[in-house]
Amino acid sequence: MTEAAPPGNETENQAGEEQPPRRGNLVGRVIFFVITIVCFGFLYYKLHGAASREGMSIVDYMVQVFAAVDWVTWLAVMVGYSIFFFLVDTLVVTRTLNWFITDIKYTDILPVRASAYIISIFNEQIGKGAMAYYLNRRHEVPGWEVGSVMLFIMFCEVFYLMVWATLGYFFSGASLPPVFGLIPWLALSGAIFLVVWIAYFQGWILSAFDLREKRILHAFRLAKPWHYAMFFVLRSPALLAAIGVYTIALNLFGVEASLLMIWPYLPVIFFAAAVPTPMRAAAITFWVILFPENEGQMAAFGFVQHNFFILFNAFIGLLFWRKAQKDLFGG
Repeated sequence: MTEAAPPGNETENQAGEEQPPRRGNLVGRVIFFVITIVCFGFLYYKLHGAASREGMSIVDYMVQVFAAVDWVTWLAVMVGYSIFFFLVDTLVVTRTLNWFITDIKYTDILPVRASAYIISIFNEQIGKGAMAYYLNRRHEVPGWEVGSVMLFIMFCEVFYLMVWATLGYFFSGASLPPVFGLIPWLALSGAIFLVVWIAYFQGWILSAFDLREKRILHAFRLAKPWHYAMFFVLRSPALLAAIGVYTIALNLFGVEASLLMIWPYLPVIFFAAAVPTPMRAAAITFWVILFPENEGQMAAFGFVQHNFFILFNAFIGLLFWRKAQKDLFGG
């Protein structure tokens, strides 16, 4: 989590724990580089095989796949979904800030949330850091408090996706690949962890450990069980819309799909999309794995679906950029 230090508190915010070792960063970059190479290697192997079976080159094969899509309908669906996601996402951020920091209007958050999407093209966490900087300058909110809220949102998103994946599994488990049988066990482990986590930060257990006193965990100290439940309620319309949108989009790419089929897949795909690989390579790879009979369609689908979403969100950010700049610097 990137934190924007409040003016005058530079010394206070330069604790050793906030200076991560460079070696750790290097190891992380190497790991994600290896993941990227593996993903692109796998995609090339699958697409080359599919093209060879059709007696075509990869380029000709993919041109044929793209040419078969109804792009006008797809674009209308994706634009509508991206705008809806932006509105829901801003609502989640606004309500969470109101819970744990101060009363900030939804309309005040819209410009900065949109503008952060521009930076998020390169790094989602830097985008969140930009929001911390904005709120520090505009509303004099300490950067560590905003960082704490962003951390709470990231934490809750993991469990929100896990809940929807589990619900989808119980509705469609018989038709899912065997590996999805891990979902109930992961959900059970996650539920136990969440109960212990909440109990600890409420001071009900392990009171001798002072981890809860860390400033970056400020939001977790204030969070009651109903906050976690409300986060799920507020965030869920975006996923429900995504299930419908991705089902429609898959069919536009010539792949037969139903709502019940996509439901358990999508939370898993969104986990993969969070892996910082170029062009969302991890998410594209998951689509190809899940639909092995449609390698070309799924590679094209995953590429345009996830990257259009990121780029169109950045376009929304450009529409709000001047407003955000005016709010931040005046003029």
